[in-house]
Amino acid sequence: MSTATSPAMSPATSPARQVAAPGSLRPVADGVYAFVQPEGGWCLNNAGLIVGADVAVLVDTAATESRTRRLKEEVRRVVPGGPEYVVNTHFHGDHTFGNGQFAPDSVIVAHEGTRSDTAEAGLGLRGLWPDVEWGETPLTLPTLTFRDELTIHDPSLRTELLHVGPAHTANDVVAWVPARGVLFTGDLVWSGVTPYVLMGSVTGSLRALERLRALGPAVVVPGHGPFGGPELLDETEAYLRMLQRLAEDGKRRGRTALQAAREADLGGFAGLLDAERLVGNLHRAYAELDGLAPGARIDVGASFAEMVAYHGGLPTCHA
Repeated sequence: MSTATSPAMSPATSPARQVAAPGSLRPVADGVYAFVQPEGGWCLNNAGLIVGADVAVLVDTAATESRTRRLKEEVRRVVPGGPEYVVNTHFHGDHTFGNGQFAPDSVIVAHEGTRSDTAEAGLGLRGLWPDVEWGETPLTLPTLTFRDELTIHDPSLRTELLHVGPAHTANDVVAWVPARGVLFTGDLVWSGVTPYVLMGSVTGSLRALERLRALGPAVVVPGHGPFGGPELLDETEAYLRMLQRLAEDGKRRGRTALQAAREADLGGFAGLLDAERLVGNLHRAYAELDGLAPGARIDVGASFAEMVAYHGGLPTCHA
């Protein structure tokens, strides 16, 4: 199975539906906002809004039609005409399914690899949680792509898009607002939520975090969970360092990724949401110990099935 697709699960495995509270747009600096969807679990991602003198940039969208409509309403309170640009930090549907509600009025921007992966993945994420009220989420691909860096210029507030993957996926982009010290990390950084690197790289994530730390951000808006400061970079790195230790120990003792996850002492990380991601993360860490290149293809379907086994059922989605 492609790393860009999501394995479909039977509706019988779906947990009872509980819908999370709607997200809200919160100021984090002058002209810069974070759209936060608590508590940040599966498909409850964050987005960002950067409002300059002439140009507004939206960073990521949302998973469902209704959640994207909420995002759009919140954005239009600040920018009545809507953003000129929408940036996709990576291809996952919770960050891209809402593109269609902004295009063609807004230009959709992404890394060229993200565009390819978005096309390949399609709407496959919807098949994982058939009870979610996805609504209309037409597949809407980016129309402007880049390879390394792209700057969206505004007289007062420029936005720098930096390609820093492979990390969470094979191609990840962050949005950096240097004049305000605000960094939108996409799913490179997590807050109160278990990181997920199955489709990207453990070592690549650690390299990316070092690059982000060198920017000197004052405010960090993660892909999921509450925003904060540079301590969020440290917390994500600490989890990944623990992951590497668990992988090395598990390989040495001849444990499978699932066995190692079940035996793991997560210590201070035991309270993170979506702990089942540890299994998928160990699959990636094991593969890298065996020499797999960062971002190279891996069997996502088999790994996700083991995550379900670890969780005791389909992971919960409150979107």
